[in-house]
Amino acid sequence: VAGHPPGAMLTFVGLDRIGLGGGAWAGVFCIVVGTSAAAAILIALRALGSARWARLAAPFVVLAPAAVWVGTSADGYFAGVAAWGLALLALAGTAARTPARWAAALGAGLLLGWVLYLSYGLTLAAILALAVVACTRTLRPLPLAVLGAAAVAVAFTAAGFWWLEGYDLLVTRYFQGVGGKRPYYYWVWANLAIVVITAGPAAIAGLRRAVLAAPGALGRLRRSPPGGPDALVVLATAAALAIAAADLSGMSKGETERIWLPFVVWVVPAAALLPARDHRVWLGVQAALALAANHLLLNGW
Repeated sequence: VAGHPPGAMLTFVGLDRIGLGGGAWAGVFCIVVGTSAAAAILIALRALGSARWARLAAPFVVLAPAAVWVGTSADGYFAGVAAWGLALLALAGTAARTPARWAAALGAGLLLGWVLYLSYGLTLAAILALAVVACTRTLRPLPLAVLGAAAVAVAFTAAGFWWLEGYDLLVTRYFQGVGGKRPYYYWVWANLAIVVITAGPAAIAGLRRAVLAAPGALGRLRRSPPGGPDALVVLATAAALAIAAADLSGMSKGETERIWLPFVVWVVPAAALLPARDHRVWLGVQAALALAANHLLLNGW
């Protein structure tokens, strides 16, 4: 557990205890949970009023080069948990029936609380959570969501794990290892180059449009519920802000093709903002890059 809170380890220990031990079952678990993030993203966009744009984004989400790493590391599992937590938060803010809203809010809190005990870096998922709340334009789900997250934190603390102490030791260990050897001035740019490969050029081209449209989208959210691509724009921009914060922190030097998956998967839908007449070409580019990354690059993940 030196590099992560104990949630990740406990997941695989739990699989082993119920008879699903070994790398094969661990791989199946990560692939199933990780790829389910695609469904969670589309559900969240639909709940936030961007159903048409969710449909346009669906092929890009499926063909994202990030899929190569979703299936080969526990970070794919982390991305899936975070995505479902955010999707439930979106449903909690938009559900018409009170019981459904309460259940979704509590579920969102439990999942997002669990995310904090899967990876220290996923504290930045709070940026995406704030973006979802902004899109729902209501704070009603927050008390139950906070209660759910607090329940996870209390359980781990009562069991003897103090999150802040673990993070402090991680920082020390990181800079004693690769963090102290890899130069910041190189990786602060190389990390972003890796994002281009992981998300794909279509996502990056769409992200440019999302960032430019974000001020207008936020302005409209202050007056009325989200419509059109506004929710997609806000969430993609929030994911980019999370990536920028992780990059500038210096705690991400390489390995970002996997450790940033929980953020990258929310950048990918921005490809839907590209002109519809060009979507097939962009999808071909995305698929070709995914296959090239899988077959031509040799990496540790």
